[in-house]
Amino acid sequence: MNERPADRLAIAVAQLNPVVGDISGNLSRARAARAVAAGDGADLVAFSELFIAGYPPEDLVLKPAFQAACRVAVENLARQTNDGGPAVLVGTPWLEDNKLYNAYALLAEGRIKAIRCKVNLPNYGVFDEKRVFASGPVPGPVSLRDVRLGLPICEDTWTDWGDYENVVECLAETGAEFLVVPNGSPYWRGKADVRLNVAVARVTEAALPLIYINQVGGQDELVFDGASFALNADRSIAFQLPAFAEAVVTTRWSRSNGGWRCVAGPTAAAEDSDTSDYTACMLGLRDYVDKNGFAGIVLGLSGGIDSALCAVLATDALGAERVRAVMLPFRYTAQQSLDDAAAIARALGVRYDVVPIESAVKGFESTLAEIFAGKARDVTEENLQARARGVVLMAISNKFGLMVVTTGNKSEMSVGYATLYGDMNGGFNPIKDLYKTEVYRLARLRNRWKPDGALGPDGPVIVEDVLTRAPSAELRENQTDQDTLPPYEVLDAILQRLVEGEEPTSAIIAAGFDRDTVMKVERMLYLAEYKRRQAAPGVKVTLRNFGRDRRYPIVNRFRDPGTPLPEPDRALAAGTAMAKAGAADF
Repeated sequence: MNERPADRLAIAVAQLNPVVGDISGNLSRARAARAVAAGDGADLVAFSELFIAGYPPEDLVLKPAFQAACRVAVENLARQTNDGGPAVLVGTPWLEDNKLYNAYALLAEGRIKAIRCKVNLPNYGVFDEKRVFASGPVPGPVSLRDVRLGLPICEDTWTDWGDYENVVECLAETGAEFLVVPNGSPYWRGKADVRLNVAVARVTEAALPLIYINQVGGQDELVFDGASFALNADRSIAFQLPAFAEAVVTTRWSRSNGGWRCVAGPTAAAEDSDTSDYTACMLGLRDYVDKNGFAGIVLGLSGGIDSALCAVLATDALGAERVRAVMLPFRYTAQQSLDDAAAIARALGVRYDVVPIESAVKGFESTLAEIFAGKARDVTEENLQARARGVVLMAISNKFGLMVVTTGNKSEMSVGYATLYGDMNGGFNPIKDLYKTEVYRLARLRNRWKPDGALGPDGPVIVEDVLTRAPSAELRENQTDQDTLPPYEVLDAILQRLVEGEEPTSAIIAAGFDRDTVMKVERMLYLAEYKRRQAAPGVKVTLRNFGRDRRYPIVNRFRDPGTPLPEPDRALAAGTAMAKAGAADF
């Protein structure tokens, strides 16, 4: 390593897009980033949490072969640091004394100089690290070029000063001069402000500068937004990397009066919630398709707002040449829907096919005629239309190696307004965590703005009629969604309180919502759980998505009565507990 005065330090931040399980690929990414950092004169290049394995590895990390392969990769990277280039901080699983840790390794001078293990393991929301990792010992700092670096790992910075096993407090008390924090912090709306507030609290308590390194990219339902940053010890922003983009940036720090301060680093502009949501959906879809090796996608383009936004997201994510749109008309499909779908396909430049389903539906009805004899037509026949469309799309998927994008929004999936094995068919859903009103808002946004890195065309891409027509599944004459559902403005407001807020129905009613509507929506929400369990994965953008965040039983007879319940008698409960304890003593 090149000699440098002890009061100067150049730290490269590697905000990259690892792939879970691609150990050799992640190692190659680390080597390439280190080469960039070396060219910038960095003393140290720091990667995100569990970079070698990819994050989150879930139960894959329990495989002994996987653990061994990660260790070999880290050892190989360590040997490379004997070349005089920058030292490395990299996240990896680490097996020690038959315990598996989420670890951060300092590699320098051709060897593994230090290992620090995550102490506080998150076990809430999308995280279940206690399932696979052991909690590490509270760490002290590591030394690099006579600088004492504290290495709290992600959740280790989320405990308040004075709490049990507060890692940052321990590091400050044992002489750390600097905090370098690797993270695997997934995106949801408003997350950037939450992270910054946590970092400010730790810096305030420790009076130490902090570098926050986050990964970027999609992994199943999660999207990691990067947006790595640093704070000086006085809580001022030292640097800010862009969101949703890879970057290897060397930042320069100077020590004076016993403390470190950033003297050179980028300052990227923050994005608002809508542009971030759109970019997250685009990136999540792109990485799901590319990391799973699909040639492209196919989707049903109905002329409605949901499939329109999905088609635009797919084109922005993958490019027009990898997107195939199919209109699947039946007798109830309006001419306006045909015209709108064709106009959107032309605006995007994607391949567009029209495949009528009349003969397929008639074939199903003929096959079932004897069994259905004497029964009136009902939703069964409507579902046959949706299922015929699903069969056609899956056939195109099989024949051409394209993944089916399913296009249902969070409002529909909340209340079960979707057909199993029909419009729910598909491998991934980029708008799964967007309510219908949010779908409209992002569609309007995309007509006046395009994110960096998007591969679709500039300018308006969704025709105005799609933004203004009453939404309809077009499964019968003159049908609209509001024949079955409350207006989406009302439905979404109630759902946000029920799903994200877990509010009692009595509180929602007291807030001014119609009682019958609230009770109907709550009932539909519970009854649709079995459908949601069979839905395709999709990008998480809210605090509480269906799947990782909200896990309700399918068999569930509880219903909120819609009226305030009396408060439980805490004294009675305490008395019962004491009585049991007394009985046990005898």
